[in-house]
Amino acid sequence: MTTMTEASVREFKMPDVGEGLTEAEILKWYVQPGDTVTDGQVVCEVETAKAAVELPIPYDGVVRSLHFPEGTTVDVGTAIIAVDVAGGAAEPVEAEPVVAAEAPAEEPKPAGRQPVLVGYGVATSSTKRRPRKGPEVTVPAAAQAIQTELNGHGRGTVAEKPRPLAKPPVRKLAKDLGVDLATVVPSGPDGIITREDVHAAATPKPAEPAAPAVTPAAPVTPAPVASYDGTRETRVPVKGVRKATASAMVGSAFTAPHVTEFVTVDVTRTMKLVEELKQDKEMQGLRVNPLLLIAKALLVAIKRNPDINASWDETAQEIVLKHYVNLGIAAATPRGLIVPNIKDAHAKTLPQLAEALGELVATAREGKTSPAAMQGGTVTITNVGVFGVDTGTPILNPGESAILAVGAIKLQPWVHKGKVKPRQVTTLALSFDHRLVDGELGSKVLADVAAILEQPKRLITWA
Repeated sequence: MTTMTEASVREFKMPDVGEGLTEAEILKWYVQPGDTVTDGQVVCEVETAKAAVELPIPYDGVVRSLHFPEGTTVDVGTAIIAVDVAGGAAEPVEAEPVVAAEAPAEEPKPAGRQPVLVGYGVATSSTKRRPRKGPEVTVPAAAQAIQTELNGHGRGTVAEKPRPLAKPPVRKLAKDLGVDLATVVPSGPDGIITREDVHAAATPKPAEPAAPAVTPAAPVTPAPVASYDGTRETRVPVKGVRKATASAMVGSAFTAPHVTEFVTVDVTRTMKLVEELKQDKEMQGLRVNPLLLIAKALLVAIKRNPDINASWDETAQEIVLKHYVNLGIAAATPRGLIVPNIKDAHAKTLPQLAEALGELVATAREGKTSPAAMQGGTVTITNVGVFGVDTGTPILNPGESAILAVGAIKLQPWVHKGKVKPRQVTTLALSFDHRLVDGELGSKVLADVAAILEQPKRLITWA
């Protein structure tokens, strides 16, 4: 996404990653003004509400300026870096300061193929204007005409007024704020109206220019702000993954009626199988742990009780049964909780599932999980046992029907073959959406998972 401010300068805009996101935070710049960049070179890392993403520049040139410092949250479609492409294949589409002096009813048209990031798509706001046909009016003349009208304290002849120069996002902002662009004095290069110009025009002016600047409304004493000791408290802005997680959890908790059931199970045989699989040549180099067999047990339980693999469509008032399982794995990262999922997990063999789990965990730890990897989940597993916790009451991932919490596996006294013996025991908790999963179905799924973990040979007999 680029725009042209001069014949040799291109501005790269914050791209839309295709997941409906509206903003992203600039985490780190990899270049500085004066650096030479090449087509495809990563120039910065940004964090959306879904994940951290590296952004490559789509052309060669020299960095002229960085528009925002690290830590700034920027709207999608806003220019973030300017690159001087002099000597390169610059296409000065917008370099000609020519506009039509006639009716401004014609919408901007695409200016041919634009360089885009793979998978990002082209945002509407990145469309370039073609020079319009008709009588030519230079930008200074257009700006002067607008200024003359303002100085005359009234509207000029509409037919003589050129169309104000502004980019689509600025026009939308003006429309939202109820500002007539014809009354705005441009401050941008070549007479282009900027967002700041629109905001300034929308700000109420004092009734008498000569009067000292005062608040238009009656002064109101602001509510006292709660004070806190900076040495004893730290305030952390809620943004990025944390903000998205908070919104999703609140929406899920107060939309889907949650029911959580628990079962405590002897997993001694499963733990022995884990150790045996680690020695199996078919599993060499793969991540083999209890989570792998728990995931496989849940997939078998879903196959035996397919109605639990569904979602609730509130708009259509329908239950959507899924004939595939995208298995989500909740992962704690430095940026917050994320839930990437293994696509079509139901169709994977045990080695394939182990490989997918290993890749998912490694990518999450590196902070490189893509937004697409967190979309389309059907059921989720959250392993709270790694923190030494017995179990919990997990909240559903939005759009999913069930989530299985796995507690810590501990040696406990257990009645085994009529005698009390130390056995490896864990507690499972299954939360489900009671709109589409009743108690019987939820209980059957949880009981099947427990039965498989108690007797893992059922992975064969039931599968």
